[in-house]
Amino acid sequence: MKIEQIYTGCLAQGAYYIESKGEVAIIDPLREVQPYIDRAKADNAKIKYIFETHFHADFVSGHVTLSEKTGAPIVFGPQATPTYKTVIATDEQVFQLGEITITCLHTPGHTMESSCYLLKDKNGKDYALFSGDTVFLGDVGRPDLAQKAAHMTQEQLAGTLFDSIRTKIMPLADDVIIYPAHGAGSACGKNLSKETVGTIGDQKVNNYALRANMTREEFIAEVTDGLLPPPAYFPMNVKLNKEGYENVETIINNAKALSAKDFEIIANETNALILDVRNENDFAKGHIPNSIFIGINGTFAPWVGALILDFKQPILLITPEDKEEETIKRLARVGYDATIGYLDGGIESWEKAGFELDTVNCISAETLEDKLKEEITVFDVRKSGEFIAEHLNEAPSTPLDFLNDHLSEFPKDKEFYLFCAGGYRSMIASSILKARGYDNVINVNGGFNAIKKTGIKTTNFVCPSTLK
Repeated sequence: MKIEQIYTGCLAQGAYYIESKGEVAIIDPLREVQPYIDRAKADNAKIKYIFETHFHADFVSGHVTLSEKTGAPIVFGPQATPTYKTVIATDEQVFQLGEITITCLHTPGHTMESSCYLLKDKNGKDYALFSGDTVFLGDVGRPDLAQKAAHMTQEQLAGTLFDSIRTKIMPLADDVIIYPAHGAGSACGKNLSKETVGTIGDQKVNNYALRANMTREEFIAEVTDGLLPPPAYFPMNVKLNKEGYENVETIINNAKALSAKDFEIIANETNALILDVRNENDFAKGHIPNSIFIGINGTFAPWVGALILDFKQPILLITPEDKEEETIKRLARVGYDATIGYLDGGIESWEKAGFELDTVNCISAETLEDKLKEEITVFDVRKSGEFIAEHLNEAPSTPLDFLNDHLSEFPKDKEFYLFCAGGYRSMIASSILKARGYDNVINVNGGFNAIKKTGIKTTNFVCPSTLK
């Protein structure tokens, strides 16, 4: 028996490859499926099942394409209602895979179709639980994402999740391994651990939601407390996972390599969004006017989903060398399929063609320290929890996630300064503001991490979880 966790850091997502005696199961695959097919071929094995823990909101799964390419059936738990052919398992239905079995455990609460898959070894012993978004390490799935579809309040869903965890998961032996669908950085929970593999016993001790003496009312109150609004792209991803989607290979083939001249013409004709995914420092030094920066080396896909609200808007790319196909794939992972082209030869070809470049003014944290002796305007674009924990009194909170809600606060008639934790998010914010005519924005390199190394006074650190 082989179990391989295929973890994608950008999405904080874990897919799983399980093999026994030449038969393979894939759980929650990414949209680009060839690596799973290649892996099975290398093992001289055949993909027998594709298990989905639920209709994912934070990424587009590869189940539909993988089933088309391999003939393996897609398995969902009870109450799933996809529009394509699937196996809808009954609660505790058993699937044989080589010498092992995989049992569907219906665990509604995060969503009503949410299910975990319990792997039993060749001796019939409970060995591992693939817990999807029902239980993470350190947390449980947020119960507010399926309210509209389930016609239930988040409190009702939380109560359902409590029942699922108590009846299906906590009775399992302490040594059963937990393989969750997500780790730290996912918006599917509040407090996810950086670890991506644990045990039932560990979670009974360390997961606040699995306390043995916890009442149903306490669970509902704690699980629903402090939930931030879900990212705007979540409903579209659910729709794609439920109804199907185009093969990512077709999307890649539809995107054309464009000369600088053709790039400019198509940008003007289509009103395409120009998305620059290079390093933030390279973007600051020179970029196409009105382009938006979201760097591929940062938390790329979630920020794309949070900030680009129109899934159908054509996208033109500026990427690092040889990163065109990877970027298109990573956009498609979160449902952005309208990439129509990319700048052939990168930003250098634009410059060689004699076209205009814009820049972002940047200063060091040390320079900011000097500037603060004067009366200047500064904004903090970190998340609200980061701001609560520690901040500059001179800099109000204008989180990147909700930048549109704060546009009236940014002045157009004078210089102002932006910072985040390290510089990535503030460069995204700077690019968005510049594209909207805020030409006086100045980015603070190194962000709050660099600011703390200067003499700039910050508030005393407070753990946000201790504040109610």
